[in-house]
Amino acid sequence: MTKKIVVTGIGATSPIGGTARESWEALLAGASGTRTLEHEWVSQYELPVHFAAEAIVRPEEVLARPVAKRLDPSAQFALIAAMEAFADAGSPELPSERLGVDWATGIGGLWSLLDAWDTLREKGPRRVMPLTVPMLMPNAPSAAVSMHFEARAYARTVASACASSTESLVNAYEHLQAGYADVVIAGGSESAIHPITLASFSSMQALSKRNDDPSTASRPYSIDRDGFVMGEGAAALVLETEEHALARGARIYAEIAGGGVTADSYHITAPEPEGKGASRAVRMALEQAGASVDEVTHINAHATSTPTGDIAEYGALRSIFGDRVDSIPVSATKGATGHLLGGTGALEAVFTVLAVQNRVAPPTINISEQDPEIPLTISGQPIPLGDGPQLAISNSFGFGGHNAVVAIRSVD
Repeated sequence: MTKKIVVTGIGATSPIGGTARESWEALLAGASGTRTLEHEWVSQYELPVHFAAEAIVRPEEVLARPVAKRLDPSAQFALIAAMEAFADAGSPELPSERLGVDWATGIGGLWSLLDAWDTLREKGPRRVMPLTVPMLMPNAPSAAVSMHFEARAYARTVASACASSTESLVNAYEHLQAGYADVVIAGGSESAIHPITLASFSSMQALSKRNDDPSTASRPYSIDRDGFVMGEGAAALVLETEEHALARGARIYAEIAGGGVTADSYHITAPEPEGKGASRAVRMALEQAGASVDEVTHINAHATSTPTGDIAEYGALRSIFGDRVDSIPVSATKGATGHLLGGTGALEAVFTVLAVQNRVAPPTINISEQDPEIPLTISGQPIPLGDGPQLAISNSFGFGGHNAVVAIRSVD
């Protein structure tokens, strides 16, 4: 018997807000989280890109010092978002064996690894922190969240590049359907704005180079888009069975109606040209939701602001929805937040949950002129979705050919 899986709590720390609600309100207001970087290493290494979308809240300002110093920033962000989401869900009381964690990161403890390397070179092996390996492990954020909440049903880590945290949501949905848990904290985090990543992404011509106007550098679907903007932060959603949520009188934001995960098996950085894997993921999500393509009322697109990526996703969507795709309200929220890599899917799922709940599609900012080859219904202002039932999909696609899509339905 298929169960209804619902969202009862949300949390986020992002480049445009310190909480989920702040991030949502800033998104609707058309805010941009991209700013010029003020770190000395930008000029020290003569980096070609001088900007990124750093999180507004610094973890050390929120977490107790003994906790923060034992965690990589990616795990610090994870804990902040998860704590907000769990509190927002009413801090459900349940046996620890029925509470799970499904967390994602695209890169993991990059800062811990590279800081330790600097220490080793400059000061020798005895000065390398004993917790270096536990801090750099990609499962460290998941472990930090599970230990904080004493979640013992399971604690999974997903590392599927930019599809990671959407895949975590799909995993959480499936675990709840299977009865392995009653409540799951699912999400993703990333803290990888570092000279190495900026240099690498720049070398592959993936980043925008608009140093003179960073706030508008991320411009999905604009004809003059020239690459993505690196972001950082985390987002979390508390998922539970509807039966469990109703039994404890929880507020329900929306339903996670289904999900799809596929692989291109094509190229380490480029999407499959015809978007076959992405299309299959969308179809899987809708099939699991028991919905047809005609029921979709909103799309949160992956849309990273790269010249090839945005048009490839459009092709995949058009292969599914046909001409109707151009009339479905679409949001590309990375224009505001930048690209949080492994954390981006969870953040955009939070936005999509709030979109179907409030029946409004967030704006897509920074479009100087919409690419005529991508004639979607997008706007620099919020788009009303109407009073009827809402069904949205949120897409995430990552290096390595990872595709993940989650279907989110409104509740009355």
